[in-house]
Amino acid sequence: MTAEPGTDRSESFGEALLGAVLDRAHELPPHLIGPLVADVVERLGGRRPQVLLQDYGQLLLVPLRGEGLTGGDPQDIDASVAGRCFLDAQPVELPEADGVRVYLPLLDGGDQVGVMAVTLDRVDDDDRRLLARLSGLVADLLVTKHGYSDLFFSTRRGESMSVAAEIQWSLLPPLAMVMPRVAVAGILEPAYDVAGDSFDYALNGDILHVAMIDAMGHGLGAATMATVAIGAYRHARRLGTGLSEIYAAMDVAVVHQFGPDHFVTAQMMRLDTATGRMHWVNAGHPPPILVRDHRVMCRLDVPTTLPVGMGGAEPEVGELDLERGDRVLCFTDGLIEEHAVGEEQFGEDQLIDWVNRLERTGRGVRAVARSLSHTLKRARGGHTTDDATLLLVEWRG
Repeated sequence: MTAEPGTDRSESFGEALLGAVLDRAHELPPHLIGPLVADVVERLGGRRPQVLLQDYGQLLLVPLRGEGLTGGDPQDIDASVAGRCFLDAQPVELPEADGVRVYLPLLDGGDQVGVMAVTLDRVDDDDRRLLARLSGLVADLLVTKHGYSDLFFSTRRGESMSVAAEIQWSLLPPLAMVMPRVAVAGILEPAYDVAGDSFDYALNGDILHVAMIDAMGHGLGAATMATVAIGAYRHARRLGTGLSEIYAAMDVAVVHQFGPDHFVTAQMMRLDTATGRMHWVNAGHPPPILVRDHRVMCRLDVPTTLPVGMGGAEPEVGELDLERGDRVLCFTDGLIEEHAVGEEQFGEDQLIDWVNRLERTGRGVRAVARSLSHTLKRARGGHTTDDATLLLVEWRG
């Protein structure tokens, strides 16, 4: 379509401002994101630009270092203005002596990369519109450049990470995805030493595919087994096979690679996001929990087959019609089997009690998954001798 004669095609201030990012984005080295952000913020009349990234433990927002960016100490997600912006995924404006400090969520596909902050003399609707669009571009830049550099990994890493954890984090999809019909959020503990736990998901058209696994053992061996299991899951899923066939493909891969004495518990789901119809299979894994109207309704029990790698029978496929707003919580056994010193297992009843308490807050799946994992760890006395992973899926209708 050709513009009509006389149409104004000159570059507006806002277009020029955002175009400065787009024009330089393709060949921009990762370490120059900071100077680019600082330059654009200055042209907007702002100062003290700051980019804060979530650490792997999901406890802190850590300043990204770079020329032109404001540094400072990491900020507690649960006790800071930046953290409030992060958890609610909404801008926050804080009046200060020299102007207004604006905090903006860095969102990419519903995943929260972190927070961008900038100070302006005053804020109007034009500023809000431009800052929202700028933060979206910055989030995209951070995600696309992440694969080219260790800069962002080093910023987010709060302590030494094991080789097994390095493998698992490189295997994971984004920790959260929020779309109009469906939302997903997951978290792994211990973040810097996780080994055998992992999860995966993919939204293909209307169908959300989800898998959660727990490979036997600890350390590098468990991480290697988890990698094979997730790789086999993705391969079979991308061939368009059903859940029973996916289980069989994973089983064959683990047996061929590790022999008959190794196994992986697994749970695979498919959710039609247009209708809410969910199917799932269970291979020796704790059953998921259905949350409806912000309370735990029931366990989603289905006859389980043997774990992947043990040559089990074809799994029985469970079927359920979700209602709008329903949430399904998947978790590994490390979340409920941990023992406090001299005490009984943490147990599923305590898990359900905390789910009910946190669901009453009415927050989104990202905030609830994060709070639930951290709350459960504290309730276990801080003990995490086994991997403890959870994944929360919401059908939004």
